[in-house]
Order: sequence, then structure tokens, then C-alpha cells
Amino acid sequence: MAHVLIADDDADIRDLVAFKLTQSGHQVTAVEDGMAALRAARENTVDLALLDIRMPGMSGLDVCRELRATAQTATLPVIMITARSQEADVEVGFAAGADDYIIKPFSPRELSSRVTAVLNRVER
Repeated sequence: MAHVLIADDDADIRDLVAFKLTQSGHQVTAVEDGMAALRAARENTVDLALLDIRMPGMSGLDVCRELRATAQTATLPVIMITARSQEADVEVGFAAGADDYIIKPFSPRELSSRVTAVLNRVER
């Protein structure tokens, strides 16, 4: 299946997402901050990135913008995972280049379905 990068500073959420995606057959790389996410995306062959917006050092929005600005990662699908649920927050996420936006708390089944949907769109 796919190699998914997970970046979230909350260890419980990171572990839950990693467990669910591994259970679904995906290979997972999990990191705890934005700089590590950017490094992992550039150093590994990653098929999709799940980014928390609020992370220490570098936000998920900044990581997404950096990924979009670099030819090597410009087309990497990105899903934002965040507690920020206001309409303006969602708009900012999509403006930064996100392909999807999941609001915490979320269902692990919904997460898995959205990952599959985004990956299927990319394969076409």
C-alpha cells in the first residue's frame, strides 16, 4: 500500500493514527514536529502526508507551503488534521495547499477512508 507520513506533536493521536493506518496496510513514518516532517518528506519516498496544524517550531501550514514550493514534493498529497474548526481555519488550510482537512476529534474509520480517497484521486 502507501507510505504515509504522520506529523503530530500529540503522541496519543500520532500513535492512534499510525496504528489505524498500519492496520489498513500502509507503511507509516511518524514524527512529532514540523521540521522533522519536512525532513522526512524530503528524505523518504512518501505517498501522503498527514499534518497537524499546531506543532512546535514549524506549523503544519508552513510544512505544507514548503512542500508545495519544492518541485520534489509539490504534488505530494497533504491532509491537515487539526482541532481548528472555524470556516476561516479550513480556508487557510486549503489555501496553504492541503488536499483535505480533518477536524479533531475524528473517527479512525473516517481518517482511513479519507486517506484512501485522497490516494485514489492521486493514482488516476
